[in-house]
Amino acid sequence: MKFKVFLVLVAALFLSPVLASAKLQVVTTTEDLASIAREIGKDNIDVTAIAKGYQDPHFVDPKPSYLLKLGRADVLMIVGLELEVGWLPPLLQNARNSKIIPGNPGYFDASEGCHILQKPTGVVDRSMGDVHPYGNPHYWTEPENGRAIARHMAEKLSELDQSHAAEYTANLKQFEDRLTAKEKEWNTLAATFKGVKVITYHNSWPNFAEAFSLNIVNHIEPKPGIPPSPAHVQDLINQIKRDKIPLLLIEPYFDDKLPAKIAADTGAKMLIFPPSVGGIKDIKTYFDLFDHNLKLIADAVGGKL
Repeated sequence: MKFKVFLVLVAALFLSPVLASAKLQVVTTTEDLASIAREIGKDNIDVTAIAKGYQDPHFVDPKPSYLLKLGRADVLMIVGLELEVGWLPPLLQNARNSKIIPGNPGYFDASEGCHILQKPTGVVDRSMGDVHPYGNPHYWTEPENGRAIARHMAEKLSELDQSHAAEYTANLKQFEDRLTAKEKEWNTLAATFKGVKVITYHNSWPNFAEAFSLNIVNHIEPKPGIPPSPAHVQDLINQIKRDKIPLLLIEPYFDDKLPAKIAADTGAKMLIFPPSVGGIKDIKTYFDLFDHNLKLIADAVGGKL
């Protein structure tokens, strides 16, 4: 009996790598894409995100462990629109995995087919700050773009793993059905603060604002990625007082000392406002992201607009 148990354990040890390798190995650049991928792939994929939700996705320190993950990946899913341009290209080059380089089947740009805002016209240069020449890359903060991403993912996963295509299609339907139901909840909640004026730290929220009728009137950064000058800060303070702007929305990876001072000087409320899954520990899924942020605004304004 003991010998039989031993044989079973040995067999399990030898078979486990085979079983594990049957799953598609998916690497995403952000937790947001990872969350949607898990909804569509479920048990047929293993997903790893590089940038954590509490990190600024524009600036990620390359680590050797990322090379290992990319080297083993069957598919790389990126936000695109040059969000990762500062750190992903050298990782891809050194990972030496031809499957996931641009143009090959294992490379997936989630921005394709999405509603992209703020596409610059004319010449773009560094004097404009960290402006993305193909449009604002924070498009996942609009639920309908989450739907577009999920559809695109289901197509890609089915292409790479045809034996489970029916499951990916069924998982997509479940995701879309849940998203449709959630959008009704979110839109009802957003109606309680329609048109509220807000100031954000970085230009992370145009899609969110359009989806839920927020009025973004300024940014703490005068230009994307450019620290505010004392003159700009004073202009913000004057604007908040003059226009009775109630909210400052601050991404969790920025230093909140200056926004806190502005809030104290003006009476505006400062909210730590995560743009990504994992931005705080309670936001574990793509749905949680909207549940949390919309409730945060609704609770903050309290209907007093």
